[in-house]
Parts: sequence; structure tokens; C-alpha cells
Amino acid sequence: MPPALTSLSAAPVLSAVARTVPPESTQQALGYPSLFLLVLIGALVPVVPTGALVSSAAVVAFHQTAPFALAAVFVTASLAAFLGDVALYWLGRRGMRSRNGSRWLEAIRARAPEDRLTGAQHQLAEHGVAVLVLSRLVPAGRIPVMLACLMADWPLRLFARGNLPACIAWAVTYQLIGILGGSLFSEPWEGVVAAVALTVLIGAAPTVWRRVRGTAGA
Repeated sequence: MPPALTSLSAAPVLSAVARTVPPESTQQALGYPSLFLLVLIGALVPVVPTGALVSSAAVVAFHQTAPFALAAVFVTASLAAFLGDVALYWLGRRGMRSRNGSRWLEAIRARAPEDRLTGAQHQLAEHGVAVLVLSRLVPAGRIPVMLACLMADWPLRLFARGNLPACIAWAVTYQLIGILGGSLFSEPWEGVVAAVALTVLIGAAPTVWRRVRGTAGA
């Protein structure tokens, strides 16, 4: 078939594909609520890779033409993380006061190894609220510090006051990772892959380092 005829026959297909790609307004209308919900769930159930979600959303926003797309990702992610942390802490406080505890408190304790909890308690006693900011930036550091705050009987108001800058710093950090991935690649999906890979490496680094130190000390 001549090239001209091939192009003509392919034109309807390409047009149909283009129509199936949602416009930016539709992507934003669906994407921001989804990001909010997933980050909120990830704060309550610490198994969702929320950092990778924020970085991926930042990559997509970086390639959009909307002037405030990145700002919207930042506000959505930080607000959802803050509300999720506060809700989890409130549930943990209820469990601490209950005679039988709660499944939320048990979930927090299960994800806070004894050595990390002891270290978090020492850091909290020495540095106070500032430890909350670092706990959000250190992989797997949030839950031990939260449990240390619960065991120190911090009121919800004090925890929320320290957790707000922690969530802001966390959202900024992972959004910068996404912006970096988006700036290195012309296609959004390539930037998403790079951002997710980088967040996975960051998350795995402490575990690998502890194993290396344990092997060296054995």
C-alpha cells in the first residue's frame, strides 16, 4: 500500500486514540482526589508507597501546561499526609487509653521495632518536636516516632503542631524528586519510572545499610 494511503487509513485510528486521552482538566479532576485519598490511606495504613505516589504526581504535573499544577500536588499531598497522621495518632491515643487497646495501636506497635522505638524515645526526649520533622523524611521513621509520642502521652494538639512542618517538608522532598525525574525525560511515563525507582532506592537504603553494618560487625 502506498505511504499516502497508509497515512490516510491510519488517520482515523490516530484521531480516535487522541480522543480517548483525557484533557488536562479531566486528569486534574480525577488525579487530585485520587492522590489525596491514596496518601490519606497510606498515612493510616503504612503499606502504601505514598512517597512514590507524590513523586509520580509531580512528574505528571511538571509536564502539564496548567500554571499551578505543581502547587496543587503539593497542597493535596501535604494536607492528606497531615490529616492521615493526625487521624492515626488520635486512634492510637484511644487505643492507649482503652483497656484492650485497639487494632490501630497494635498496627503501630507492630511496625516499630524495639531498637528503633528506643532510639526514637531518646531523640524525642532530647530534641522534642523537631524529631517529628526528621521522622517524616527518614524512611520507616514516622511510626516509631509516633509511637514514642504516644508513650510520652503527647496531647493531640502538640503532635499536630509538630507534624504540620513534617508533612510539608515530606511533600516538598518527594515533589522535588518528581520534578527531577520529569526534567530528565521528555515523556511523563519515563519520568514516573525514574521517580519511582529513586524513591524505592531511598526507602531501601536504610535497610541495606543496617544489614551491611550487621554483617561487618558479625
